Amino acid sequence: MAQESWLSSAAGGGWRQLPLVLLRILIGWHFLYEGWAKLMQPGWTSAAYLKSSTGPFAGLFHWLGSHDALVSVIDPLNIWGLVLAGLALMLGVLVRPAAVAAMALLALYYFAYPPLFAVTNGVSEGHYLIVNKNLVELFALAVIVAYPTAGFGLCALFARRTAPAASEGQAAQQKQDEPAPDYLGPLSRRRVLASLTGVPFLGAFVLATLKKHGWKSFEELQLRARAADQDTFISSATVKTFQFHTVSELKGTLPHGRIGNLSLSRMILGGNLIGGWAHARDLIYVSKLIRAYHNRDKVFETLALAESCGINAILTNPLLCEVINDYWRNGGKIRFISDCGGQDVLQMIQRSIDHGACACYVQGGIGDRLVEEGKLDLIAQGLELIRRNGLPAGIGGHKLETIRACVEYGLRPDFWMKTLHRTNYWSAALQPQHDNIWCENPEETIAYMNDREEPWIAFKILAAGAIHPKDAFRFAFESGADFICVGMYDFQIVEDVNLALDALSGTLVRQRQWRA
Repeated sequence: MAQESWLSSAAGGGWRQLPLVLLRILIGWHFLYEGWAKLMQPGWTSAAYLKSSTGPFAGLFHWLGSHDALVSVIDPLNIWGLVLAGLALMLGVLVRPAAVAAMALLALYYFAYPPLFAVTNGVSEGHYLIVNKNLVELFALAVIVAYPTAGFGLCALFARRTAPAASEGQAAQQKQDEPAPDYLGPLSRRRVLASLTGVPFLGAFVLATLKKHGWKSFEELQLRARAADQDTFISSATVKTFQFHTVSELKGTLPHGRIGNLSLSRMILGGNLIGGWAHARDLIYVSKLIRAYHNRDKVFETLALAESCGINAILTNPLLCEVINDYWRNGGKIRFISDCGGQDVLQMIQRSIDHGACACYVQGGIGDRLVEEGKLDLIAQGLELIRRNGLPAGIGGHKLETIRACVEYGLRPDFWMKTLHRTNYWSAALQPQHDNIWCENPEETIAYMNDREEPWIAFKILAAGAIHPKDAFRFAFESGADFICVGMYDFQIVEDVNLALDALSGTLVRQRQWRA
């Protein structure tokens, strides 16, 4: 019979199809994990991805991302399309329809961000010209459509027990004592193994996913449930109790200020801890420790928690561009302010712009160095490059002399980044310095910044953890800061936002007018 000979070919000489089978399963794995990751991320949405679209079809994608009703339909279609197409390709069920559906999804992804000739702004990954990974995977699926290798999948089991209509009629007419048709006969071990090819890969997928994201024992679930009720975690190694605040304890919504057309929350998330820059004085192991803590998933959790608490921007180094872009691709919306730190400031500015920064500034340490070297013209070039790309441009400095020199040179940035903190903590020795003090003359800084008309983002206000946030936040806002940039671990965000709200909602003794 035609069907039997086809199955025999699939399970016999068809083993030569294994490269195509593996290609189908690997693509299925990719789709399944993409869908699963989105499904498991609370609040995931494609809105930011759609709104950041580039290319000739950007208008359509922007329109789709701007309508919540459409996004509420698009998101589940995207997630379940990825999941179901991935499962079907891995297990060999309805291979052709699944491959066609997957091709449609890839085509949409491709046209949302086509790698054409213009410089790519916003979300980007890798370096492409016309051909990118989406297009390559799309054509790989076209091969699967042409050669579905259905003999190596669960569909082969169903097909094995299903006869063509004509054969069924002939079978019905057969006499009772005649042997059963071959297609209803016993399955050979070879055919069974061929049909189950994708099952071990699905098992490996489950184990790998659990390995990456962790599996929870019954005891762990009970402890987590109890911790969620009490917000109390007990460390058995130290027998100490820690109070972790939850989003439900937020006291309100952070107010916003504007730098040009850019609306920013008064508290901005600093990226030093996420990037592994601890400023831990002589504790040389701390930077490695916080880098180990901030794996990809923890970074995503921290950014998502910051967003849920009303913080709408992170200020950090271009080294984290790829992580932030990845977060955006997974539905995150937090804005990215780049300090453009690196050896070549102009190159880092362009890199930041290409990766979707909403504002850029010359990093404080770089600003200090360029002023000392008399290269204020390079700072001016940086401001011009940022503004030419339509973004707010700032200047940073740890030293007050840096800000003074830029003002005297005639530079007028859209905002200033200047350190501010008291110097009454025990490790604040001016000499010798050992990564222990960042604002040597706070009173002079306050007096000088009082006359600046541009918005001021104050940073290092906690002196790298030496000053309690309750004191530091009020001091910064009363001293004239329009925004505060604060590095926080995930378990500190809710408490710090509440402390900022307390400071802003109270009576501030503030001489400088709000400039943002």
